[in-house]
Amino acid sequence: MTDRLRLITWNINSLRLRMPLLGRVVEETRPDVVCLQETKVDDANFPLEAVQALGFAHVSFRGDKGYNGVAILSKRPIEPAGHRFWGGVEDARHISARLPDGMIVHNFYVPAGGDVPDPEVNPKFAHKLRFLDDLTAWGPEIAGSTAPRIMVGDLNIAPLETDVWSHKQLLKVVSHTPVEVEKLDAVQAAGAWVDVVRQVIPPEQKLYSWWSYRARDWAAADRGRRLDHIWTDATLAPRVRGALVLKEARGWEQPSDHVPVMVDIDPA
Repeated sequence: MTDRLRLITWNINSLRLRMPLLGRVVEETRPDVVCLQETKVDDANFPLEAVQALGFAHVSFRGDKGYNGVAILSKRPIEPAGHRFWGGVEDARHISARLPDGMIVHNFYVPAGGDVPDPEVNPKFAHKLRFLDDLTAWGPEIAGSTAPRIMVGDLNIAPLETDVWSHKQLLKVVSHTPVEVEKLDAVQAAGAWVDVVRQVIPPEQKLYSWWSYRARDWAAADRGRRLDHIWTDATLAPRVRGALVLKEARGWEQPSDHVPVMVDIDPA
């Protein structure tokens, strides 16, 4: 029987800059799989040896120079399971891999969408909405799969009122606007996904995974948003035994503005 799987998703905001922090996360949490977003490194310069030195013998990555970028680091063997381009742009925002038990992990970095929540005047927001529409269209295909599946990443939307520090004040702020929440709900429904972090941590509880660099004292202000998510299919969801947001990582030296989100999954 395979041991319990510990999986982390983290928008690391530059892998090479934050290798020491990745090492600290790995040392303190002992994950089996780490899914990274915003690695900000092209494939030719990916720090493969340094990542493998942390115990991840199996690594799959896709990058763009200086922005975007996704990677799956695993202590267990993985097979590449492809990637797609979403929203009509060919960039490094998706990668997938298959674990030995057949589980397919999809790692996403959804566009942030810029500052103005109007697709008519903001091309970045229009791209984000197209990206989400493509994910919804993909839903029936993925929902029909017999393999256990998990979708993780920086989805750049905080859907619940308790996923933001102030629902009322953020209704017109990109990441919590009604149109974004509606489209993320559509993605979840189309793919028959379960938000397993909120399965473990009650939806009534405030929960954030991102705090802006703009805050002079992020901890005192605590104006966060839950932008980073872990979803599974309905058959896998009952095997999720724990979920944790590593809030303390936001206070480490030279931190990402996101913190790792972790789940434990029991074997079948």
